[in-house]
Amino acid sequence: MTTLLATEPVTVSRLHAPTLCTLPDAVAENLRRVRAVTAVPIMAVVKADGYGHGAVTVARAAVAAGADWLGVTDVAEAVALRDAGLEVPILSWLNPSGVDAEAAAAHRIDIAIGSVEELCQLIADAADPVRVHLHLDTGMARGGCPLDDWSELFRLARSGRGRVEVVGLMGHLPRADEADPTANAAAVLRMRQGRDAMLRAGLGPVLVHLAATSGALTDPATHFGMVRIGAGLVGIDPSETTALFGASRWTAPVVHSALVPAGTAVGYGGTHLTARETHLAVVGVGYADGVPRELAPGAGVAIGGVRHPIVGRVSMDQIVVDTGAALLPRGAVATVFGPDGGAVPSVQEWARWAGTIPHTVVTGIGARVRRSIA
Repeated sequence: MTTLLATEPVTVSRLHAPTLCTLPDAVAENLRRVRAVTAVPIMAVVKADGYGHGAVTVARAAVAAGADWLGVTDVAEAVALRDAGLEVPILSWLNPSGVDAEAAAAHRIDIAIGSVEELCQLIADAADPVRVHLHLDTGMARGGCPLDDWSELFRLARSGRGRVEVVGLMGHLPRADEADPTANAAAVLRMRQGRDAMLRAGLGPVLVHLAATSGALTDPATHFGMVRIGAGLVGIDPSETTALFGASRWTAPVVHSALVPAGTAVGYGGTHLTARETHLAVVGVGYADGVPRELAPGAGVAIGGVRHPIVGRVSMDQIVVDTGAALLPRGAVATVFGPDGGAVPSVQEWARWAGTIPHTVVTGIGARVRRSIA
């Protein structure tokens, strides 16, 4: 067997823990890029723990860069932002566990209401007035009040004054990712119809908002009185029309390296056989940490400025990469993804390798991965 020339091992006394480092400057720059294409206020949506980047960290960076509102999933998330000292208006619009009306009123948290039933319950529960955004179904059939119930929703909102204060009207764009204004036209028309019907019902004027990141970046007709930016804050443009900055870097240590002969079976099931004598390095993250288990050929990580392919199956706690002639020391740092370019994969590349969207990559990183802030 011919021995490959290997790089000189470097002694490393301690391992670098698997770490996701959030980059607040990138969040701020992404907010500024949205600001450049709209004149309306911006809501920074920090649900799902700020798309996996830390809700408080992302919220602070966005507000410092000029975000006017924050958006979350439920009241508890909003209270955590208040406890962190954030004072801008906050909207909670999914509320899967119901609405704590007392907490919403006490912490000045706006609540989205998408059905007559929800509004009846909130009016019954509210001792002090709760600020409400009525959520209309504008074409997605995924929450929001159906057209046939609008009149009753508006009537109930008017009769509930004193317990609820209607301050907003919202909807969603079902096809904004297509970056085609004609695809959004039906939802825009429905939103305008809802706004007009609301005014005729004696409610308003109110803050109207429909667009998320894709609509904000591609279709001014969707902007109304505010746009909601979530994925865009962390560098994901679902429309793929605007270059945004990745807002995190995921690194992990090499925990083992070995020289193996040609024909070596790698990982569970031996699904990969080495084509030549080569070095293999084991990196200490796996599918329990958020590495997608099913990956297309070409997936890799960057180590020392070189991209090395992942070989064999992704394990629960580990991946194996083929490093060729380079014998990497235990403790060498692999970059799973980051905004650096060059050899470093992007979140978008990982999404393509996994046959998914970037959102699932960044929100799927597990609790074992240490968090830090640049």
